[in-house]
Amino acid sequence: MASLQFSGPGVAAVKRGLPSFDGLRISPSTFRVSSSVGACGLGLDRRCFPGLVVKAATVVAPKYTSITPIGDRVLVKIKTSEEKTTGGILLPSSAQSKPQGGEAVAVGEGRTIGKKKIEIGVQTGTQVIYSKYAGTELEFNGSNHLILKEDDIVGVLDTDDVKDLKPLNDRVLIKVAEAEEKTAGGLLLTEATKEKPSIGTVIAVGPGPLDEEGNRKPLTITPGSTVLYSKYAGNEFKSADGSDYIVLRASDVMAVLS
Repeated sequence: MASLQFSGPGVAAVKRGLPSFDGLRISPSTFRVSSSVGACGLGLDRRCFPGLVVKAATVVAPKYTSITPIGDRVLVKIKTSEEKTTGGILLPSSAQSKPQGGEAVAVGEGRTIGKKKIEIGVQTGTQVIYSKYAGTELEFNGSNHLILKEDDIVGVLDTDDVKDLKPLNDRVLIKVAEAEEKTAGGLLLTEATKEKPSIGTVIAVGPGPLDEEGNRKPLTITPGSTVLYSKYAGNEFKSADGSDYIVLRASDVMAVLS
């Protein structure tokens, strides 16, 4: 893997179960649906289960004792899935939501833009939130990790509530407007039939993207603004009080409403 460096003494241990894919294993929690690829069991067969993608996590053999990201990549130790609801009910593996956060445990040396050296903006020990399908999953030292580019990290979270997220780069944190409870004719709408809103209030903005010379370009969007954004953009989250939030790029904001 070009983006990793491994070091340490020991003896290689190869996981059994997939003889044709050395170092890989299938995990039930890493299956996701796609509209373009199909799979049946371990063989790719569109006739069996169309739309099912097998995503395998790379298992790092015990002989390696450290992972050092290269360039603008960050190694994140993934936060474990919630095994219980807030009411204490145990959740089956299939119902546990996939985490989109964790702790940055190692960072690369950064990258060069123009003549300027840009260091990674995330420090080790920081709790981060990342894009849903970003990076490459690794199993290392008995824990699940993700190695991804810094640009795939949407923000830093110092608390357990997404409303306190500090967006990075060109990301914007928006509190989604509540969906309409009734139709124009006064009929009550169920959760399934409520129209997904694409309007919300800007809560926080990142410092802005880097230009071709490595300088920050501040965003023109400001906290407190009511905005219209692309309907299927960004990453959605729910806060501790049940409110809906979305984190997206500033380019996905289409208009400011007033």
